Amino acid sequence: MGRVKADAMRDQSPDEIRTRITELREELFNLRFRNSMKQLDNALKIREGRREIARLLTVLGEKEREKKA
Repeated sequence: MGRVKADAMRDQSPDEIRTRITELREELFNLRFRNSMKQLDNALKIREGRREIARLLTVLGEKEREKKA
């Protein structure tokens, strides 16, 4: 999971953001599963994934509010 800045996310279309959110949620599920099996070497990836999802959801919400206004 590479860290992506919110400015770079704002350049993406809403469909691209939704696709990325779906990918991250699947990856986060796999990370949690591997963590429960004690096979995850870096547990900070879980936190990074959650935060990136939150950033994407924030940018998506901004875009939707912008479209309504």
